[in-house]
Amino acid sequence: MSITSFHPPARILMGPGPSDVNPRILEAMSRPTIGHLDPVFIAMMNEMKALLQYAFQTSNELTFPVSAPGSAGMEICFVNLLEPGDKVVICQNGVFGGRMKENAERCGAVPILVEDPWGAAVDPNKLEETLKSHPDARVVAFVHAETSTGACSDAKTLVEIAHRHGCLTIVDTVTSLGGSPVKVDEWGIDAIYSGSQKCLSCTPGLSPVSFNERAVERVRSRQNKVQSWFLDLSLVMGYWGGDGKRAYHHTAPINALYGLHEALVVLQEEGLENAWARHQRNYQALRAGIEAMGLQFAVKEKERLPQLNAITIPAGVDDAAARTRLLQEYGLEIGAGLGEMAGKLWRVGLMGYSSNPRNVLIFLGALETVLHDLGAGIEPGVAVRAARAAW
Repeated sequence: MSITSFHPPARILMGPGPSDVNPRILEAMSRPTIGHLDPVFIAMMNEMKALLQYAFQTSNELTFPVSAPGSAGMEICFVNLLEPGDKVVICQNGVFGGRMKENAERCGAVPILVEDPWGAAVDPNKLEETLKSHPDARVVAFVHAETSTGACSDAKTLVEIAHRHGCLTIVDTVTSLGGSPVKVDEWGIDAIYSGSQKCLSCTPGLSPVSFNERAVERVRSRQNKVQSWFLDLSLVMGYWGGDGKRAYHHTAPINALYGLHEALVVLQEEGLENAWARHQRNYQALRAGIEAMGLQFAVKEKERLPQLNAITIPAGVDDAAARTRLLQEYGLEIGAGLGEMAGKLWRVGLMGYSSNPRNVLIFLGALETVLHDLGAGIEPGVAVRAARAAW
């Protein structure tokens, strides 16, 4: 068998991630590879930290990208801040709250669940009552932007409640960073993680994280070794933690970091507030088109992410058949529902470079046609007209 070079088809990525990658980022990743301890690369690392501090809105010294996807960002927070026997309150309103629970259990910690319906934000009152019932809890963890449903929780309020009860906080912003307000210092978040492939429009494989001094002190005062050598912050800090000499820890994904650096430069050039506003504008047009077709969103308006939209599948429409036609005929990818939402909704992303009027109009036009052909009673053209009017 003779295997030749792989050439992927061009796609429009409008699922829950990855998003379309800005060509500037792809060009940056093609630049010459240098050593991960080269003085020029170390200077770039310092810039990377400053750019991530801007994206996270923090002055935390320990702010850096983990050399692995967002799931590793989650894990680095849990394995460093939890020890065997620690109680951790985990807010679960979708798939990724469940993954937090798995992380806690593998650390030997004791997870206490605050459960809310999928598609709803975390209820602050439930968290308050749970912490009153468990005064010995040490950490509160929750997902700011639940990727499985598109629900956004009130991070500021949840952190305030956790701190009143003496807990550190771990916050998942994989889908929100760069697309919705995330304010680490203003909200008092102790440990936070995200991903490179969503609203930052970079390729998958890197997880920006940030830890404040309270979190770092918890790491320094541990009684037990961190169970993961690779994700042990006491070791990683030697490579990413300071502006001086870097201690070798691992061979960093050099060209991938070029890409993230460029993605963050693009974000800085646009401006955080402008990026948030762009995601909101394009969501409003998408919403107008979806509602014009008579379709419904699975998340209440006030709890809905503009960059990830959970749309209820019309009765009688085959989920897989519709998504397959969108992919094969239009080169357009959207996401299926996960867990208990499988077969019930589509997840439509407007993240980062993918959040633009062209993509909104292409998607709405394609969806109109596909649903009309599948007998959903959709009038072709109605969604596109509504979106244009919304702009």
